Amino acid sequence: MKLPTPVETYINAINAGDAAALQSSFANDALVKDVGREFRGTAAIKDWAAREIFAVKVTLDVIAAVEREGQTIVTVKIDGTFDRTGLPDPLLMDHYFTVAGEKIATLSCRLADEVPE
Repeated sequence: MKLPTPVETYINAINAGDAAALQSSFANDALVKDVGREFRGTAAIKDWAAREIFAVKVTLDVIAAVEREGQTIVTVKIDGTFDRTGLPDPLLMDHYFTVAGEKIATLSCRLADEVPE
């Protein structure tokens, strides 16, 4: 499927190590929920991304994408230099995006329930 522009920007920005482009994909009051933690607003999201994406050179390989109930759900294989202790291999996560006004309004990240076929 064709990803919404801000979702595509988010993924490409992570893979390119481009913090400014990632930041530009979010609405000012966006909410990120990442494995049980919440980050609201662009300043908090910028700090989260610097620490947990760019500092450990995360890359995302899109495995699948679907639209469901107003959300774009993207399953990605994640790589990087982070500590993998206790994590599945490969590390697959579902990213649930809600887009409003050409920006990401919410993003929820969690381990993928199953490997997409």
